[in-house]
Amino acid sequence: MNKNVFKTTQGVKINFTGAVKKQHIMQMVENCATGSCACMSDETKKKMTNMEVEGKDGDIELNLTGDISKEEIELALARSTVLNNPKK
Repeated sequence: MNKNVFKTTQGVKINFTGAVKKQHIMQMVENCATGSCACMSDETKKKMTNMEVEGKDGDIELNLTGDISKEEIELALARSTVLNNPKK
């Protein structure tokens, strides 16, 4: 799986390509929204106002809205158990 993180005017966009399933990204977003993940600091979570998943398996875009930095999101991706230990 490849992860490319970009700063946008509204926040941060992440493109996932390769061996990535949309259900894994949806699970990651759901975990974040419900507070059942530990990949982001509480400060980063509070800055986010919206999370949107688009695309299909192998080519997924995740748009995060809020006053967040590219570096904060790259750190969260590195800590994500959903991304780093995906269930088959």
